Amino acid sequence: MNLENIHNVYFIGIGGIGMSAIARYFSCNGKMVAGYDKTSTAITDSLKDLGIQIHFEDAVTAIPTEFKSLQNTCVVYTPAVPKNHKELTYFIENNYTVLKRSEILGEITKNSFCLAVAGTHGKTTTSTILGHVLKEAKVNSTSFLGGISENYNSNLILGGNEVSVVEADEFDRSFLKLSPNIACITSMDADHLDIYGEPIALEKSFEEFAAKVTDTLLVKKGLSIAGKTFGIEEEADYNAQNIRIENGSYIFDVKTPNELIKNLQINLPGKHNVLNAVAALAMANSYGIALPVIAEALLSFKGIKRRFSYKIKTENLVLIDDYAHHPTEINAVIDSVKEMYPLKKVLGIFQPHLYSRTRDFIDDFALSLSRFDAVILLDIYPARELSILGVTSEWLLNKISLKEKQISSKEDLVSNVLNSKAEVIVMLGAGDIGELVDTVKNKLKIEN
Repeated sequence: MNLENIHNVYFIGIGGIGMSAIARYFSCNGKMVAGYDKTSTAITDSLKDLGIQIHFEDAVTAIPTEFKSLQNTCVVYTPAVPKNHKELTYFIENNYTVLKRSEILGEITKNSFCLAVAGTHGKTTTSTILGHVLKEAKVNSTSFLGGISENYNSNLILGGNEVSVVEADEFDRSFLKLSPNIACITSMDADHLDIYGEPIALEKSFEEFAAKVTDTLLVKKGLSIAGKTFGIEEEADYNAQNIRIENGSYIFDVKTPNELIKNLQINLPGKHNVLNAVAALAMANSYGIALPVIAEALLSFKGIKRRFSYKIKTENLVLIDDYAHHPTEINAVIDSVKEMYPLKKVLGIFQPHLYSRTRDFIDDFALSLSRFDAVILLDIYPARELSILGVTSEWLLNKISLKEKQISSKEDLVSNVLNSKAEVIVMLGAGDIGELVDTVKNKLKIEN
């Protein structure tokens, strides 16, 4: 497929975090871009600001006329879109070029040197750090991210086409469409069992991905796949050691296969982010970027929206927003909070994401959430799924061992938060809970 011959790119599910990065990319490269999404969000608003036409009704008549040109139009869709989607059905039945997001990303990266970040956790932070390092090192590169970088206020770090940085997503086996030259695997915890069925099938998929890497594969120490290793305080090829906290930042040394660099600094909370930084450092160094250049870039990295993002940070009140939606991710957030605020009451507000994930990890979710001092649950965010009988937030609530726990509607959330008298409030989830954060923030500021 020659992308040069495509003039129009139409996105079904354009507001998704990964989809919108590709839409931005094509728009910035002079293509005509338009699309559909279910609801209007801050992401769709930002795409409209670029001149991209977006509508929110699934109707063939809503597709702009110029995107009905069979020869010049490529259609990109997300697997989260239901199979009976009218617009998707129209394009398929009329023999348009129709590609999944992973397939178009595969086409974009095929003609570049591809640095791919895989893993069930840590992909977005690691790839965003890596993209920032390459940008600061003046590498001719473009990075497609699964989150909004605070440095660039975007999920696309635009540069040249020689090098691409991508998140290698295991959902729907999407990462098997990529052509990675350098890759890392940050984790292989069980997830997406609605797709894979058994954890062993997920691991096999990661093995297939690893086999596609042509130059260097970096693997978190302890995983079952062979490659150069990275880790924290262990015998790894890239090893962070002498870790300490100074003024809310992590300072650490890294031993590489050939060098030792001292006093690296990242201004992100949590040891899991030290690990993410080491993974990004290992990839950048494997590509040929000098350690002092990487160190300077790490110092200026500001983080990612909805990844332990402080919305309020005062002596008496803290509000943190985080995308965590898996028990391992929730544990990482709680570890960070307890480390920073060991003596304060911490309220966790969690919106479970997917009925299948809630069912598959119900006991692990309960254990993680029981580590808070108090918990408020919202109803399950269905995303691409229909409900599953008996799988509810009430079921999860009953398994949480805390005394102070409740289910809240979105409408009552603010008053329930105020009644909790918590000093540290953490809002967690991958659904639409992120859109409630500013409402909670504004009310808390007024009350305080």
